[in-house]
Amino acid sequence: MFKRGVALFCSVVLAVGLLAGCGQSGRSEGDGEGLSGTVKIDGSSTVFPISQAVAEEFMAENPKVQVTVSESGTGGGFQKWVAGETDINDASRPIKDEEKKKAAENGIEPIEIPVAYDGITVVVNKDNDFVEELTVDELKKIWEPDSKVKRWSDVRPEWPKEPIKLYGPGTASGTFGYFTEAIVGEEGKSRTDYTASEDDNVLVQGVSGDKYALGYFGYAYYAENKDRLKAVKIDGGDGPVEPTEQTINDGTYSPLSRPVFIYVSSKAMERPEVKEFVKFYIEVAKDLAKEVGYIPLPDADYEESMKRLEGK
Repeated sequence: MFKRGVALFCSVVLAVGLLAGCGQSGRSEGDGEGLSGTVKIDGSSTVFPISQAVAEEFMAENPKVQVTVSESGTGGGFQKWVAGETDINDASRPIKDEEKKKAAENGIEPIEIPVAYDGITVVVNKDNDFVEELTVDELKKIWEPDSKVKRWSDVRPEWPKEPIKLYGPGTASGTFGYFTEAIVGEEGKSRTDYTASEDDNVLVQGVSGDKYALGYFGYAYYAENKDRLKAVKIDGGDGPVEPTEQTINDGTYSPLSRPVFIYVSSKAMERPEVKEFVKFYIEVAKDLAKEVGYIPLPDADYEESMKRLEGK
């Protein structure tokens, strides 16, 4: 589904070097046959492609470590993570205060690590020949609770009098939370008469199979399916902007650009296989983010994450 395998560049060497003063050499424990155990990851379907790519690279170098990556949405993943059922949670939004509280009750301190930028991408069917752009107000009109929009002509009178078939993330998704806050104005507020799934591939399949469909999900899933989908330019008040690596990175794709994260359990970090995996994740995130269609953070951010990891 997504391309795997990538060379490690000089940024990796720099990131590893940051650990030298702490008695670690980045990969030393993870090389060869010395490291074993399991690492359990769950959470955001948006972050899933990056974590899955990292897991495959890590297991290739550490064959005795089993890394499992599941996707139950950011919120669903946090439910398992705060209970200590998983080691790492993929998250397309920051951890909430109530999630921090539940984690603390179980003796878990969250370690937040931003891994890439994402731009929530609004898409229509490839054969849609009338939608090129939407304003934030029009998106709100479509997605707000008790929306009266049933047909495309309800958005703009000149558009076809054809029903809109809507696709989007489920309520446990961080993408759902971010989108509703940015577009509707309040997190979690949305019409409910749409096809929801925590699996973005299901949403891709739905929109690509219906000429009059509209949906939204992470940029990587659009980038991987450009031959089947068309991205809609979003006008946040300064004119319509297409989601691209540049516009997401520089913030002009507004208001739907955002960072994505992994959250590591402080308890889990006491296990060598988890600690080495997370260090490896930071080292390769820049390059693997590109491989699976996301936008890397600046080098300094990855270096800062490595420092924070050592100091918790």
